[in-house]
Amino acid sequence: MQPVPTQEVPMAAPFVVAPSEAKANLLGRLCAALFKPVDISFLVFFRILFGGIMLWEVYRYFSYGWISRYYIETALNFSYYGFSWVKPWPGRGMYIHFFVLGVAAACVMVGFLYRIAAPVFFLAFTYAFLLEQTRYLNHLYLVCLISFLMCLLPAHRAFSVDALLRPKIRSDVVSAWTLWLLRAQVGIPYFFGGIAKLNSDWIHGGEPMRTWLHPLTVVPKAGYIFAADWLVYSFVIGGLMLDLLVVPLLLWRRTRLFALPAAIAFNLINAFIFDIGIFPWFMLGTLLLFFPPGLMRRFARAFMSPGEKVHDAETSPTSVTPKTIAETNSCAALSTSQKVVAGLLAAYLAVQLVLPIRHYLYPGNVSWTEEGHNFSWHMKLRTKVGEAVFIVTHPQSGQTWTIKPEDYLKPHQLMKVITKPDLILQFSDYLVEQKSREGYDNVEVRARVMVSLNGREPQLLIDPNVDLAKEDVGLLPARWIVPLTTPLGSR
Repeated sequence: MQPVPTQEVPMAAPFVVAPSEAKANLLGRLCAALFKPVDISFLVFFRILFGGIMLWEVYRYFSYGWISRYYIETALNFSYYGFSWVKPWPGRGMYIHFFVLGVAAACVMVGFLYRIAAPVFFLAFTYAFLLEQTRYLNHLYLVCLISFLMCLLPAHRAFSVDALLRPKIRSDVVSAWTLWLLRAQVGIPYFFGGIAKLNSDWIHGGEPMRTWLHPLTVVPKAGYIFAADWLVYSFVIGGLMLDLLVVPLLLWRRTRLFALPAAIAFNLINAFIFDIGIFPWFMLGTLLLFFPPGLMRRFARAFMSPGEKVHDAETSPTSVTPKTIAETNSCAALSTSQKVVAGLLAAYLAVQLVLPIRHYLYPGNVSWTEEGHNFSWHMKLRTKVGEAVFIVTHPQSGQTWTIKPEDYLKPHQLMKVITKPDLILQFSDYLVEQKSREGYDNVEVRARVMVSLNGREPQLLIDPNVDLAKEDVGLLPARWIVPLTTPLGSR
């Protein structure tokens, strides 16, 4: 019997995905994920949280007399670059402004006339924010950003007065990009706040944390603990690690229940020790954004009586996914409106990721020069004290005036102005205008400003030989700022 000759079967070539194809698949899955329907209950919760906290903030402005103190009684207001045209309303206008702001916040909270109330709140709050740079706080800037996003989000489509009055707008789901956009906006301050803490003052010197804890050393029987290095560095390292890691740990289901208590403790410490207003309470509420989007609906179901029914968003008719990108995993299947949304999301997040690092374009220590400091999420990283004297000279007549800024500024303005170079320049321009009204044109303004940063020995902040009347506020590095030379712990 003759053996049957065998024929070699060629081996199949290994399946290799070209890099371009893999990139396209990844992009397609991202597009599918962005427009996948998710439960709207997270957005309803966030709308109520945001509106309620903002209503509380407006109440604080009325009850503490801040409207008059910050916007009416001041001789001048310090503007942001490019917004010098924003001025307080005359007369009782600022009270009316904040009343409208409170009404808008209440309407956002209950979802009444939401598509009008949300833009009104954004414009009114941002207007008040831009009026006074000495009032800059990171959480106020965050409110401006989130109030802008609320104008774009369909947060009124469930559990709202609008949905009750107009049943056609009701929906149990929204696109997933609404959830991820809020998560990103809340996560960005944490992340860049952590990056900002990677500096020698914070890590090696424990400053300014050591300075902030010092007043607690007077606590009877336990005050000595707040002066101990181990406690100072517990705050230092703990704050750094939490800022950098809390968002990814909250997003991962296996670590979420460990990250949540740490984030709660962090925000409660900020609330009770550092007294920074609404910010810790608002950030506490936003932690729920990192849980499954249907969590609020599950809570509602748990508290309902047996006869009541709360249906699942996943089984709602509005949750049916159209046969588009969800099945094809291709961005080409996006509709025109979806492509516009994806493009705008990318542009917005690009700005939010680039703006906080612009201070690296400027020379020197940003906590000293303040160039690029605003809008960069540098939170609680510096303590600055100082004193300043301005010398105004009229060369034609030979007259000279020595001016103390405390004679012109309110207490909440004073320390900010004499420790921030751009505000020093604005105050110099104000002195030029004042002398011009008195009949002295073309005066010269020089300043002797001594400032201490994070407990250092005070040193000159401004070159005392530079005529500030000839300098302009701009985006380029200021040549008249004296570089920081005193080392930490030099006092």
